Amino acid sequence: MTRYLPGILAMAIIVVASNILVQFVLGDWLTWGAFTYPFAFLVTEVMNRVYGPAAARRVVFAGFVVGVLSSVVAAGLDKTTLRIAIGSGSAFLVAQLVDIIVFNRLRHKSWWVAPLTSSSIGSVVDTTIFFSIAFSASLPADGNTGWANEAVPLLGQGPVTALWVSLATADWLVKMSLAILTLVPFRLIVRNLLSRNQEI
Repeated sequence: MTRYLPGILAMAIIVVASNILVQFVLGDWLTWGAFTYPFAFLVTEVMNRVYGPAAARRVVFAGFVVGVLSSVVAAGLDKTTLRIAIGSGSAFLVAQLVDIIVFNRLRHKSWWVAPLTSSSIGSVVDTTIFFSIAFSASLPADGNTGWANEAVPLLGQGPVTALWVSLATADWLVKMSLAILTLVPFRLIVRNLLSRNQEI
């Protein structure tokens, strides 16, 4: 179990940071959490490739428990935080478990197929569940009720839609971009861990 500890700690840090940062909007159509959460897929996929799906599930469950508890303790239990914690927890568990299943089915293909495909599918699942639960209903922010449902242009340019829909779309696009960019660290980390395991 100690060999999974780095993965568990990394996952917990990512979940805590993302739960806090998702409450802060960057510009008019993105949250800061969009830049941290996709790394959860990287952790899951590294653990899956190196130690197998059972180990990846352990890391996901342990990271989930530690991350959500830490987020609730750090941020408090007001209505907004609770809703975000529920949305985050639900989306995290479902998306990461889907990621593990998809990755495992594709693990024997070219090295990049499994992580890219599983991250892509997991990102759609995560974004849909999280934003539907956390932001689709009216939420108070700075004393203004319903800020998440304010009408805004999609991604600042497109047709008018609810702010949370624009945030979700931008969030998904960032996740997809990071799914591609994290292929390089995925390859390097997996090679390093596999070579260390062979030396032991």
